Amino acid sequence: MLRKALLAAAASERIRQAVTATPATRAIVARYVAGETSEDAVATARALRSAGLLVTLDYLGEDTADGQRAAATAAQYVHLLGKLAAEGLTEGGAVEVSVKPTALGLLLGGEGGPGPNAVGERIATGHLERIAAAARDAGTTVTVDAEDHRTTAAGLRIATALRARFPGVGSVLQASLRRTEADLRAVAAPGVRVRLCKGAYAEPAAEAVESRHDVDRGYARCLGLLMKGPGYPMVATHDPRLIAITRSLSLARPAGSFEYQMLYGVRPDEQRRLAAEGAQVRVYVPYGGDWYPYLLRRLAERPSNLALFLRSLGSSS
Repeated sequence: MLRKALLAAAASERIRQAVTATPATRAIVARYVAGETSEDAVATARALRSAGLLVTLDYLGEDTADGQRAAATAAQYVHLLGKLAAEGLTEGGAVEVSVKPTALGLLLGGEGGPGPNAVGERIATGHLERIAAAARDAGTTVTVDAEDHRTTAAGLRIATALRARFPGVGSVLQASLRRTEADLRAVAAPGVRVRLCKGAYAEPAAEAVESRHDVDRGYARCLGLLMKGPGYPMVATHDPRLIAITRSLSLARPAGSFEYQMLYGVRPDEQRRLAAEGAQVRVYVPYGGDWYPYLLRRLAERPSNLALFLRSLGSSS
């Protein structure tokens, strides 16, 4: 129930205004978000690389309803990739970027109703192609992020189309969605980068399983398919049980043929421990001013952090 309430709050404009206007929330935001500028993102990426960790950077923003803002987001990514390359951080894909299609206009042009449409998909594809070209020129790549179930098919289509020119473009699948096992089988191909996560969106029961137990079981099934397949698995989890399963499955894979992924600010000691053991560990690092929905989804995943968040709100009253 608490998770559902937090995910509902993530979509509430009224609660967003109250929370984002509270200066004390910045303390907990800083735990999960690298900062608001590309300089902040580059500095964080540099520090993580010095610790032996790989990085993916996400410029926060989603559900964009303005074409100019979508274009500005694409420009921000191109600018960021240039800065990362200038510092030598992108070599070999050590620092890449993650991009949400709705931040690039996937929902634009939908006068017929909410959700993706052909116009928005063309807009988002064009912006993502520009970002993917900048990433290629910088020596790295792009992962097309997953969002709620409405965008899943479009996001996978965009990533598949881009891979014709940019083979390193990655896709993200969410274990909580009922369609994911079929999607995983469809995208499985030699070298294709696939990030598997549990899922962080409020979804209708027809589209997703609800209990944590069922999500974990679905993740384990998909993990088995992914680790035994020909692609490049990106195992996005902080769950010790799933990490142990991954380690066991990895014994049948060549060295360097998969990676763990974890969120910035979540289990940093475990990130460094795995890296020290020789595993490839990539940290998902968000930055930018539009942090509210991202923060609420992180709290929904780890409700134990809610007390800290509420104390930060109370300290400003």
